[in-house]
Amino acid sequence: MRRISLLPRRWTTPLLTAACVAAACAHPVRSGPGPAVDTTRATARAADLEQRVARLELRVLERDAQIEEVQTRLDDARQEVVRAMAKLQTLATRAEAASGIAEAEIALQPLQVAGGQPAAPEYAQSRRLLDQSTVEFNKSNYGGALYLATQAKSLAGVGKGRLAGVDRNALRPGEVPFAVPLNLQAVGHANVREGPGTSFHVAFTLESGAAIVAYSYADEWVRITDDGGRSGWIFRTLIGKR
Repeated sequence: MRRISLLPRRWTTPLLTAACVAAACAHPVRSGPGPAVDTTRATARAADLEQRVARLELRVLERDAQIEEVQTRLDDARQEVVRAMAKLQTLATRAEAASGIAEAEIALQPLQVAGGQPAAPEYAQSRRLLDQSTVEFNKSNYGGALYLATQAKSLAGVGKGRLAGVDRNALRPGEVPFAVPLNLQAVGHANVREGPGTSFHVAFTLESGAAIVAYSYADEWVRITDDGGRSGWIFRTLIGKR
């Protein structure tokens, strides 16, 4: 028996076309001979990544604001100490303050710009403290001057210790120094190699819990020194917080 369409002939073609379009939209798009691409899933994944990036950017802003607030409070506390010392002229003599400033100047020299390399991160803050120390010295506030000079010397020592672990003029391609040395420990028996990769010879080994200081990284390898002064490279999964 022949099937008879109940729709007028002029409606049949548009309806078939619409059905074909709907069917095509219900399936992933195929481009060429490769597998089908689910554009909806790809779009959702891209949106999720954008949200994650946005959250990370906000966290970075929050961290920077917290650091700035802490630094401001630290500066205020230093100034309060200096003002208190200005009222107690007997805390330090002129000679002691002058000696402290001279020692801080010497400690600051290794952090200065040399050979086209940028100054160490600790240099700017140490220089500022030392300049403040000179101002207080000129006001005859020798206690405050000595205090600020000692702070500058201490901060310069941190920078010098970091630079001692990493020769700024001998950084490997792709090696990035940490802003400050990281106090870490080995999380298991670990090989420390002469370079950042398994192709380098093992320089020495560390036992679990061994204290180390990390100075820089290259990809997933970290340059470290141990308590004995030995240095080398260790894979990142073999170290953790001390």
